[in-house]
Amino acid sequence: MFGLSELALILLVVAVVVGIKKLPELTRSAGKAARIFKSEAKALKEQDHP
Repeated sequence: MFGLSELALILLVVAVVVGIKKLPELTRSAGKAARIFKSEAKALKEQDHP
């Protein structure tokens, strides 16, 4: 498993590769995807348990 220092290093490398200017757009997209995933999972759970 990765430790905190390894994850920080990976995030730093990703930030450099992607570019600092694109990072806010990337995090915004990830947040939007997470919200969509949560709402779909909730809808499926409600559909299974009426």
